[in-house]
Amino acid sequence: MEAFGQFVPLLLIFVIMYFLLIRPQQKKMKDHQAMVGALRRGDQIVTQGGLIGKVSKVKDENEVEVELAEGVKVRVVKSTISQVVNKTEPAAES
Repeated sequence: MEAFGQFVPLLLIFVIMYFLLIRPQQKKMKDHQAMVGALRRGDQIVTQGGLIGKVSKVKDENEVEVELAEGVKVRVVKSTISQVVNKTEPAAES
């Protein structure tokens, strides 16, 4: 029973670390994946490098084509997109 009493503080520290560090990080990563998964043509984005552009084409599951200026298009890995500034409205079905 005495050995169990020595492990209680370590267990408590692990539980506190889980709720203060690990769980919020997992939630943040899940929110980021949802944001990146919902990218559409016309969305204005900011990359982690600070570039602001408009999504001109969603190429595949890992890559988008972003127009930085008129006629200047670059390919960007989706995971490097830090935020979506302006979302476009979905097209209404006729």
